[in-house]
Amino acid sequence: MLALVTGASSGIGLMYAHELARRGYDLLIVSNQEKEIEETAKAIATEHGVKCTPLFRDLAADSAAEELFAYCKENGMEVEILINNAGVFFFNPITATAQSRIDLMLRLHVMTVTRMTRLFGGAMAERGHGYILNMSSMSAWMTMPGIAIYNSTKAYILNMSRSLWYEFMPKGVSVTAVCPGAVDTGLYGLSPYWRRVAVGLGVSMPPEKLVKKALNAMFKRKKQAVPGWPNRWLFVPLIKHLPDWVVFAVMKKLAQFQK
Repeated sequence: MLALVTGASSGIGLMYAHELARRGYDLLIVSNQEKEIEETAKAIATEHGVKCTPLFRDLAADSAAEELFAYCKENGMEVEILINNAGVFFFNPITATAQSRIDLMLRLHVMTVTRMTRLFGGAMAERGHGYILNMSSMSAWMTMPGIAIYNSTKAYILNMSRSLWYEFMPKGVSVTAVCPGAVDTGLYGLSPYWRRVAVGLGVSMPPEKLVKKALNAMFKRKKQAVPGWPNRWLFVPLIKHLPDWVVFAVMKKLAQFQK
C-alpha cells in the first residue's frame, strides 16, 4: 500500500514519512527542496526496506494538485493514505507582510489542500477505502494578531476536513484534521534556546510523538485530533476566550522570540 506525504523533506512531514515506512507503507514523498527530498527517499528506503519515491514539486503552484494526481495515475500509483502536511508559517502584521508571502500561504493551505483532498479523496471513494490526514493547528481556534492569515487558513482546513468526513465516510474514506499545539520544528523561527525551553515546559511537542498520535487517530477514522491532553482539555477552551490584554501581551512576547 502507498502513502503520499507532502512537505516530507523536513520537520513533521519527514516524521510522517519515517513512521509510515516503519509501519510498512511504500511512499511517494513530495517537496519543493529537490536535493533534500532525494536524500530523504534514499535514507528511508535504506532504513525501513520500503519503496520510497521522491518527487520535486512546488506545491504552491496553481496546478500542483492536478499535476501530482496525474503523475500518480500515469505511474500506476494507487494512494491509500494522503498526508496533506506541506505548509508555511510567519509571524508579522498583515501590512508588514509581502503580498507574495500571503499568497503563498493561501495557495498552500487552502487551494492545494482542497484540490488534493478532492482529487485523491474521489479516487479513494471509487475504490471504497482510503485515509486522508490534513494538518490544521490549535491556532484554528485562536484570535491572534501577527498570525491572522495562518490561523484563518488552519481554521479553514479544520472545518473543511470535519465537513468532508461526513461526505466521505459512507464511501469508506476518512478525513482527519490534526490540530497540534506548538511542535518542536524550525517552522516558527524560534532560536534553539527557546525551542528547548518550550519542550521542557511541555508547551511544545516533539514531532515524532505528534506524528504517532496523529496517525493513530487517522487509522481510527476520527474527524479531528488535538494531540496532548493539556492542548485538548485546557488550552483549546482557554484560547477561545482570551481577554484582549492577554492577546496583546502574548503578541509582544512572540515578536521578541522572532528576533
